[in-house]
Amino acid sequence: MKADPKGVLTGVHFIDGDHAACEGALAAGCRFVAGYPITPSTEIVERFAARIPKVGGVFIQMEDELAASIAIQGGVWAGHKVMNVTSGPGLSLMMEHLGYACMTETPSVWVDVQRGGPSTGLPTLPAQADMMQIKWGSHGDYEIIALSPNSPQECFDLMIKAFNLSEEYRCPVFLMMDEVVGHMTERVEIPAADQIEVTERKWTKKKPKDYKAYETTPEDLVPEMIKAGDGYRVHVTGLTHDERGYPKMDVPTQAQLVTRLLDKIRKNADKLVDVRMDGCEGADVIVVSFGITSRVATAAIETARAQGLKVGHLRLIICWPFPVKLIQDLAKTVKAFVVPELNMGQMVLEVRKAVEGKVKVISVPHPGGTVHEPETILEQIVEAAR
Repeated sequence: MKADPKGVLTGVHFIDGDHAACEGALAAGCRFVAGYPITPSTEIVERFAARIPKVGGVFIQMEDELAASIAIQGGVWAGHKVMNVTSGPGLSLMMEHLGYACMTETPSVWVDVQRGGPSTGLPTLPAQADMMQIKWGSHGDYEIIALSPNSPQECFDLMIKAFNLSEEYRCPVFLMMDEVVGHMTERVEIPAADQIEVTERKWTKKKPKDYKAYETTPEDLVPEMIKAGDGYRVHVTGLTHDERGYPKMDVPTQAQLVTRLLDKIRKNADKLVDVRMDGCEGADVIVVSFGITSRVATAAIETARAQGLKVGHLRLIICWPFPVKLIQDLAKTVKAFVVPELNMGQMVLEVRKAVEGKVKVISVPHPGGTVHEPETILEQIVEAAR
């Protein structure tokens, strides 16, 4: 279906990534946000609060991040597309409710504008150190989807994609921004509503007496949804539950439920791969990057190529699920991978796991607070090419 024109601010704008992300959410059909202000993500909800009365929706500032991350889930079961926005310590507080959203299969978008940590850390400065937290931060086994923009334009574009994926797979989807991308101002082009594709929620057509809240088929592992007030009796619980949604805490039910929660993402991992590849065919060295670091890496790669080195660039758009098979295929022909990131070595672990020691994998860590110097990445590219 096409986007609702009321939510689309068509035209060319010069706005920062936070504001572009807000416009992407509105274009995708988000009409309810519960949030709590935290640097450097506050501008997203500030703009949403100003824009939403003109569109037809609600923003509510909650008392803290715990309240915000559960209030949005109530909004989903009331029939809305929802988002919450946070950073740093706020993300840590939301981890319990991330698990709840995974278990109840509540489609929602979670925006993390990453800043330096741990703890209060560097509230106004960038990092990319939350990548593992969103994958493993809540207890138990679950899967999420995570996207990483490197420009305000992508903050708009990928926000729409995040909402579409959350509806398609009925799971939390993260937009993993960083302070630099959130606060940089660039040209953002917003197309007309009839050029924006949005995914409708998978509403059931079954009658209440025939509907089971978590019933699926082997071919389609994503259950149909209903909303409050439509006459369906549904039990939404974080406990292990059967197809009706009723608690059933035994080993067979746990095995069936958790396996399906994982499989609906894992069995579609190849379909979900989204990367940008530049010069990877025939390369001796491939730089793997994401977010703001990809822009710095591009400068280093251009210099390396000018020196005659065969260097490719693999930029992750979807970071989770990780493109394991793609990395494995590239590992058959390259000498090494170089992985710069604004943390002390997180996504590099996934690259190492994928290549299984068959080629060199060089980490280029950075504790955050600023971005890499291109020369630092260049040094590692030259070292890897030897």
